[in-house]
Amino acid sequence: MNKDIKIIGSGFSALAASCYLAQQGNSVTIYEKNSTIGGRARQLKRDGFTFDMGPSWYWMPDVFERFFGDFNKKPSDYYELIKLSPAYRVYYGINDFISIADNLEEIIKTFETIEEGSGTILAKFMAEAKSNYDIAIKDLVYRPGVSALELITTETALKVGQFFSNISKDVRKKFKNQRLIQILEFPVLFLGAKPSDTPSFYSFMNYADFGMGTWHPKSGMYDVVRGMELLALELGVKFETNSNIEKIIVENKKAVALQIEGKRIDADIILSGADYHHTETLLDTEHRAYSEKYWESKTFAPSSLLFYVGFNKKIENISHHALFFDVDFNQHAKDIYDNPKWPENPLFYANFPSITDKTAAPEGMESGFFLIPLAPGIEDTPELRETYFEKIISRFETLTKQNIKENIIFKESFCKLDFEEVYNSYKGNAYGMANTLLQTAFLRPKLKSSKVKSLYFTGQLTVPGPGVPPALISGKLVADLIKKHS
Repeated sequence: MNKDIKIIGSGFSALAASCYLAQQGNSVTIYEKNSTIGGRARQLKRDGFTFDMGPSWYWMPDVFERFFGDFNKKPSDYYELIKLSPAYRVYYGINDFISIADNLEEIIKTFETIEEGSGTILAKFMAEAKSNYDIAIKDLVYRPGVSALELITTETALKVGQFFSNISKDVRKKFKNQRLIQILEFPVLFLGAKPSDTPSFYSFMNYADFGMGTWHPKSGMYDVVRGMELLALELGVKFETNSNIEKIIVENKKAVALQIEGKRIDADIILSGADYHHTETLLDTEHRAYSEKYWESKTFAPSSLLFYVGFNKKIENISHHALFFDVDFNQHAKDIYDNPKWPENPLFYANFPSITDKTAAPEGMESGFFLIPLAPGIEDTPELRETYFEKIISRFETLTKQNIKENIIFKESFCKLDFEEVYNSYKGNAYGMANTLLQTAFLRPKLKSSKVKSLYFTGQLTVPGPGVPPALISGKLVADLIKKHS
């Protein structure tokens, strides 16, 4: 029997789940707190400039192909992809950077010029990373995190040692040059944890980086949101924006309705793609599966200080994606995870979408997106934001040998308090719960509530974890689980 399913939130996982659930023949309605859909992947438009407000890296194109393929569609039916060349640059000093090419052969040559013999080592490392990718992304992450037995396969048995070492150790055994080490450690930051806390098996992220390349939807990541929205509408999904959920109504230990502006909206099944911790606060205490102590004990991905900046001229000596590693990588990591505080000298990331997408800024101008990773739960004030913008923009000018402060038309910031207010994000985290060894697969919060019938969860605090491709997978997993238990 088909069900009336109400979904809280409209991020990638919720959109994916809505498509699968509608395909099954269910009546599906998405309720979004904000005025536009997309969750953390919303879009900012101002004075002719366009910014992706959240995710800006398009990796693992095969996951997107698999998602749309489940509906006999292709990503190209909804948006156009551009492969970035170079994929990105990593800056270490004044006009001193390493460019990461759009193919592995050239990347191997780059490594060899920096550390003799490292090209051959990288080729072997990437072969192992591809093997891990094939096991993880084509199989393991499509399992619902119900049991530890899901992780036991012939392939994983051969790699069990990789779950008890970590990326940092593994990379340092093979490479000596600190710059190359940092480049190889960088991709696992998308998983939300330090490389020293991330199992070696997660080297599959290096294959996602070097092996599959970095792509850009023609008009930004919001193209993907629009594409998924269009697919959902084609399947009959309904959307209600400006709909803040006040309560999940439970009767006889079963989720039966949502409350919005005092109004009861009945449902056969409720699925939340919103922040997991926040969703449980919509339940009376006795119906919550996880205590505050539980959440406090978990390792969360960083929060972020973001700036969206409009410049009245083109920026020089830069690429679409740029990482600024001219300061102590390890110290910044300690300031996030070990002794949470604002970093004195922060690493930062800059993204100039108008280099690739001419519609992202008026002609002759540039749109710039800057990000500083920060500890979740950190103090957030306008004064701190301004201080740190000055820090990074001054370094940016020095490292790229140009003056740009006087060319700023506007800037808007987004930080921990905004993540809490706009997305109900636990401690203002930006990416969800980190994928550490003890927070992997069946050890993450469950897709199905253990306390309340007909209540399900999806997104980056549950399986498989942080990131846009995992969010698409999470939507599929929970839809399959709902089908199984309905």
